[in-house]
Amino acid sequence: MFIPNIKDYKIILASQSPRRHYLLKEIGLEFEIKLKQFVDESYPEDLVKEEIPLFIAKKKASVFNNDLSENEIVITADTIVWLNGKILQKPKDQDDAIRILNELSGECHQVYTGVCIKSMDKQACFTACTDVYFKKLTYAEIDYYIKHFQPMDKAGAYGIQEWIGYIGVEKINGSFFNVMGLPIQKLYSELDDFINN
Repeated sequence: MFIPNIKDYKIILASQSPRRHYLLKEIGLEFEIKLKQFVDESYPEDLVKEEIPLFIAKKKASVFNNDLSENEIVITADTIVWLNGKILQKPKDQDDAIRILNELSGECHQVYTGVCIKSMDKQACFTACTDVYFKKLTYAEIDYYIKHFQPMDKAGAYGIQEWIGYIGVEKINGSFFNVMGLPIQKLYSELDDFINN
């Protein structure tokens, strides 16, 4: 790993997301996955946009308050999809996935991620936003995607790295990897700053 002095630390990722695991491995970060049994992901109703995933990422980090050793750093994250003033959750079932993708069809939406980096004695948090523009999707395209891929565990019912991203996303403004679930370039810079400053 290229970040100076990172070998002095044990990095913990508190996430079960395979996309986040993949992205951290791709930048050469050695880490351990550690999950708490349950973290309440509710948030105050007056929060909007990036305030929501930041609040939840901080909540996920707070459960490690008494569990970190001197050389341990935990990374937590939360990602939401925001469309026309409201949050789009993970789909409850196939019908819900169809409804969500119909809402995204032909529209621009925002993907917000909140990230928290925490050690025993300090914490740094940040957010990232990406605008994603979908073409007008046909019912057949939506149906094909839902039947052949895994939209059920994803906010907004889609993965940009899957088939629907290839055929449906016209353009993005911001980090592609943020849409996958982790703004990896920003995390790299923030982690470097956290350790070395």
